[in-house]
Amino acid sequence: MDAIKFVNEQLSKAKELPSFRAGDNVIVSYKIVEGDKERTQDFRGDVIQIKGEGATRTFTVRKISNGVGVERIFPIASPNIVEIKITKHGKVRRARLFYLRERVGKKARIKERRRL
Repeated sequence: MDAIKFVNEQLSKAKELPSFRAGDNVIVSYKIVEGDKERTQDFRGDVIQIKGEGATRTFTVRKISNGVGVERIFPIASPNIVEIKITKHGKVRRARLFYLRERVGKKARIKERRRL
């Protein structure tokens, strides 16, 4: 077995996170520490990419806040992520949705994937 894979398996804690992919609309609840206080904050947006594998796996969530696009990268193995809720499954044909950065308004919407 590869030594790097072995170390990653030992360090990663098995978290029960839902399976999601690019195009899905998610709410990521994560812990914020301010001094000695700790609180959870939600970040709601579309997943535009999932990158890496194992302990180094990350995903990028993009939202529009006051007309400005905001992106945040979350490590999946982070202990600060409390939970991830999937609100919509998007119908996309790509794994990386960077073209959404240039889109504004209705053109930036992602159609919903219907499951029967």
